[in-house]
Amino acid sequence: MEINEKQISNILDTVKRVEEEVGKAIIGQKDIVSQVLIAILSGGNVLLEGVPGLGKTQLVKTLSRVLDLSFSRIQFTPDLMPADVVGTNIIVKDEKGGSKFEFQKGPVFANLVLADEINRATPKTQSAMLEAMQEHTVTVGKNTYVLNQPFMVLATQNPIEMEGTYPLPEAQLDRFLFKLNVKFPTLEELKDIINVTVTNNSTELQKVIDGEKILEIRKIIKDVPIAQPVVEYALKTVLATHPENQDSPEVSKKYIRFGASPRAAQAIILTSKVRALMEGRFNVSFDDIKYVSYPALRHRFFLNFDAVADGITTDKLIKEILEGIKI
Repeated sequence: MEINEKQISNILDTVKRVEEEVGKAIIGQKDIVSQVLIAILSGGNVLLEGVPGLGKTQLVKTLSRVLDLSFSRIQFTPDLMPADVVGTNIIVKDEKGGSKFEFQKGPVFANLVLADEINRATPKTQSAMLEAMQEHTVTVGKNTYVLNQPFMVLATQNPIEMEGTYPLPEAQLDRFLFKLNVKFPTLEELKDIINVTVTNNSTELQKVIDGEKILEIRKIIKDVPIAQPVVEYALKTVLATHPENQDSPEVSKKYIRFGASPRAAQAIILTSKVRALMEGRFNVSFDDIKYVSYPALRHRFFLNFDAVADGITTDKLIKEILEGIKI
């Protein structure tokens, strides 16, 4: 199905109104808000990393109100158990006085799930989210339960060097569509934050769209055309993260331990379509691929000891890889 100008105009108008409403409660972080919206419209999960106090949790709560989605918050701690996340079977009395098992849903049964400080829980509890994040189902005992649609996990984590954190398993990291680094605000942004948070100026947020509209936009997005050379550029970018690939650049062979999975290619192609629509275009450009490659790749390949010793970051490597591929 071809996309028409009216559909693009409607999506642009919707995104603009969402960004305006979110901007009432979230000062600055415009790139972060834009990239979170790209992930939500793509149907993917987001990992927000930054030191405490930067408004990561506030952003997720604000989005749930503006998007009119059911919201659930899970505070991840070292003593949190998998049943505390997905739910468990409990014994209840029936009308005849007998006993039976009944499934009690956990907080993961919501449209927008905030996994707060996800890397403070043990790996066992972190892995309880794997099925929900990928298949959008939860299996307890012999029964499988389908989660509400749309379903998204927006997780926050503190930098791994901080006290009391556990590294996320590679399989779980790969299930995040984007990883976003939340930066410290500027002086002007800090002034605005103070004006909003330590005064009596209350902020009224309006609901802009609901879950049904989000699912409708997701269908439209998949019909956005993308030229074969642009697809190949995205695929070559993913392959260039594999040090064993003979066509990979020298920096990859020197600094990368193992490369990104096929999910990275899917993430780049899908989110580049959303970005094109948000820019008011009918087709995907090379710049769209470059823009989404950073959040889509930075958590999907892993550096070796030489990279750590030389102070090489994933973003530096992504930049070199993108610049090294011929268009």
